[in-house]
Amino acid sequence: MSHAHNTFHDNHNQSRTAMFVAALGIVFGDIGTSPLYAVRESFHAAGLEVTAPNVMGILSAILWSLLLVVTVKYVSIIMRADNRGEGGILALTALAIDQFGTQRRRWVMLCLGLFGAALFYGDILITPSISVISAMEGLQLAVPSFNGYVVPLSLFILAVLFSLQHHGTHKVGAFFGPIMLVWFCVIAMLGINQLIHQPQVLAALNPNYALHFAAEHPFMAFLTMGAVVLAVTGGEALYADMGHLGRRPIQRAWLLLVGPALMLNYFGQGALLLSDPETLTNPFFLMVPEALMLPMVGLTTAATIIASQAVISGAFSMTHQAIQLGYLPRMEVRHTNIHNVGQIYIPFLNGLMLVAIMLLVVVFQTSSNLAAAYGIAVTGTMLMTTLLATTVLLNRNRWHPLLVALFLGTYLTIDGLFLFSNMHKIPSGGWFPLAMGAIIFFIMHTWVKGRESSQNIVAKQTPLLEDFIAHINPTLPHVRRTGVFLTSNLNHAPPALIYNINHNAMLHAQIIILKVSRARIPRYPASERYSVRHYPHNITTVQATYGFLERPNVPHMLTHALEQYGLTIRHPEALSYFLSTHTYIPSPEPVLNPLQERVFILLDKLAQSAVSFFHLPRKQVIEIGNQIEI
Repeated sequence: MSHAHNTFHDNHNQSRTAMFVAALGIVFGDIGTSPLYAVRESFHAAGLEVTAPNVMGILSAILWSLLLVVTVKYVSIIMRADNRGEGGILALTALAIDQFGTQRRRWVMLCLGLFGAALFYGDILITPSISVISAMEGLQLAVPSFNGYVVPLSLFILAVLFSLQHHGTHKVGAFFGPIMLVWFCVIAMLGINQLIHQPQVLAALNPNYALHFAAEHPFMAFLTMGAVVLAVTGGEALYADMGHLGRRPIQRAWLLLVGPALMLNYFGQGALLLSDPETLTNPFFLMVPEALMLPMVGLTTAATIIASQAVISGAFSMTHQAIQLGYLPRMEVRHTNIHNVGQIYIPFLNGLMLVAIMLLVVVFQTSSNLAAAYGIAVTGTMLMTTLLATTVLLNRNRWHPLLVALFLGTYLTIDGLFLFSNMHKIPSGGWFPLAMGAIIFFIMHTWVKGRESSQNIVAKQTPLLEDFIAHINPTLPHVRRTGVFLTSNLNHAPPALIYNINHNAMLHAQIIILKVSRARIPRYPASERYSVRHYPHNITTVQATYGFLERPNVPHMLTHALEQYGLTIRHPEALSYFLSTHTYIPSPEPVLNPLQERVFILLDKLAQSAVSFFHLPRKQVIEIGNQIEI
């Protein structure tokens, strides 16, 4: 018994350690590389001189931002607003929508979530660019002969990274956790090495230094906050990646290693600046002993690649959620690991991101220029997360209204301050994430509104299902096969079924009308997945409900899952799948504005076919098309 007990605890401890290390590689790459540029840009943002009061004030602002935004807001509060274990702004949006019964309030929640997600895409594009360029700037310090090669080397590293994505993150990221463990230990030791010489910098933990700095230089402090936010970029990733690892491993990793290591490194950079103000050119790398500069550049390059990989994987995951929830058109999604359905690759998105990121590198050239573009996107997402989480904490988590008001007031102030302090960056680069966010929001809003309008038009043009069945001629000849008619509305007869009966004057021996529904939860209970109803003429309607992380396989579902409901599929290889495909054309009286109308028609043409999306056997599919004026 003692041996078994010890074995259990050994295995349990090994599992906890493995999850701890995995969290370092998957979750903390973005925020873990912020010390490369956050302190330097905090001084550059307002053109501050390196004086003791300024150093202590900025350090205090960075440290308290980490405590209040990351430790309190995300690690302690937001991660409790999970959607059945899943995090991220779209999962939170789905949860917030369910808290309201009125269509207007649900639409407001949807728009907040879509706007936050759109801004998050802007953040996703900037993170790999600024991280990799920062590492190459360190190489330039170590080997001056590389001066002028920062941009080409950055482009090469990014091209290699994106070219490896089709192998899957389980292969690309096999060593990420241990490397990030080394990274956080090393940056902590670099900070401690400087603290030994200037221990008085630890006094920056007193928030009075930040408050005094703000009182003495209010306008400069306001501008500086636009760069201080760089220290907390990546906080949203802690919540977004919760579904991969669970809440506790992320919380433990932050509290036990990542948070302390970051703070020690920031303290170390502050101590170095107090000793030598000239080191502001690159305080992170100038903390490194000259003999260790090249190995440190190598470690930094690895860490920035990991940070880039984390946001790339996050982009794939968020896009997959958006597709499944109906916020984006269908795209080809490849599952790269048979043991982990969360590891995916989206070819179209991968190519689009690579082009956008390489353009960013070419246009902005340096990490300081990119820092001017960084901040607006992530602060906008943080603000949307606060608003959505407030709804969930109040209505689902049943927090006391006073606690919710305290949370909302505190973080509306902090997020609003961060957001508005970044507004001055718009002319010098901040326009980019805002423009990207606006375009992506417009695309998602257009797709949601267009699909809703399309379904309403089809519903008006087709009879109710029960009325249609009641008027079927029972003497029609029967084909000894099973016909499966996919539909988006079980209340109305599918257009393909109407066409088949009216024009071919025949009935299948067995007719299944199938609707695949999406629930706003990650995984739908298998025991509640199907709703089956039988009608005359051997017609059966089936509603199959899936969560937004699940991918339906219609043939598998029909052949293996429905027998318990009295629906026996004989000879599945002889099934015929009927799809009602719509061709959209401009309407004299459009339901969308002219630009949205054209964009929606284009998006529909680019969308992946239902045949591929639902894994239908192509040789058994019959597509019946009709035109819809929209």
